[in-house]
Amino acid sequence: MPKIKKYRLLLPIALAAVILSFSGCPKTAMEQPSLQARSQQETSPEASPQTPCLPSCTDRPYTGSADFPPYAGQPYTEVHDNLPYFSEGDLTDQSFETYGELDELGRCRTAFACIGTDLMPTQERGSIGSVKPSGWHTVKYPEIIEDNYLYNRCHLIGYQLSGENANERNLITGTRYLNLQGMLPLENMVADYVTSSGNHVLYRVTPVFDGDNLIASGVLIEALSVEDSGEGISFCVYAYNIQPGVDIDYATGESRPGAEAPQETLPYETPPQNSLYILNTNTLKFHRPSCKSVEQIKEKNKKEYSGTRDEVISQGYAPCKNCEP
Repeated sequence: MPKIKKYRLLLPIALAAVILSFSGCPKTAMEQPSLQARSQQETSPEASPQTPCLPSCTDRPYTGSADFPPYAGQPYTEVHDNLPYFSEGDLTDQSFETYGELDELGRCRTAFACIGTDLMPTQERGSIGSVKPSGWHTVKYPEIIEDNYLYNRCHLIGYQLSGENANERNLITGTRYLNLQGMLPLENMVADYVTSSGNHVLYRVTPVFDGDNLIASGVLIEALSVEDSGEGISFCVYAYNIQPGVDIDYATGESRPGAEAPQETLPYETPPQNSLYILNTNTLKFHRPSCKSVEQIKEKNKKEYSGTRDEVISQGYAPCKNCEP
């Protein structure tokens, strides 16, 4: 039998409790998880699904950010004992993807997919600058945020998992912190597992809006590997749509420096200016065409892009520290 690399979000101090929880329906939220690679184990093709007794998608008890633990310095926290809310009827080894219709305020709803290698992209990611998610503002804080810009166009189901690009039903206004610290590590973990094992992962992301707010307070992310009944991937976390050092008005998307931010820091809107950039699709860095680092990019990872700096950053790219584009 083939051996595959296993991954799971675990709490070192509560490992036994998490394992035992698969026999019941625990409801107590856990503290911030850590990403931890598990040792290689053999999968059993005879293994039958042992999904916890979880409610269906529409029965999940969360209605707003108050239902989740408050932010405590970590980009995401485990909820529901780290067990995803998938029902037995959700289990399938056939790839699919669905995206909820925008609501009356133009806000995204749940995105749900069964990730397989056949769903993953085979071409470079295109521009998503034409999409303006609810609450979108082009604003930057150069003395607070390393990459300057507060907001990214965040894919609910990452491009590397689904190949979805400028899909307005799959893009929310998310902070740089949510995008890079909260969501990307989980997407990478799922992508690594799927490509290395050839198995499928149920993956569901639900933006959590309070009232009529245009900016989501966070996102609920659930994942479960199908063929090995969650032995490879199993987690349920809430990722916070916050930016340390910045106060956000979630009703409108407007923002201001936080109390601990440098006093001289002021947010300002950036006018769009089209420029030519060189993208490294492997490192997710972008460069000026004259940058010396461009010569070191492999041709298969090199891509030219003409557009605004904001569009490039919104697609998940970070500016080169040498040429500072």
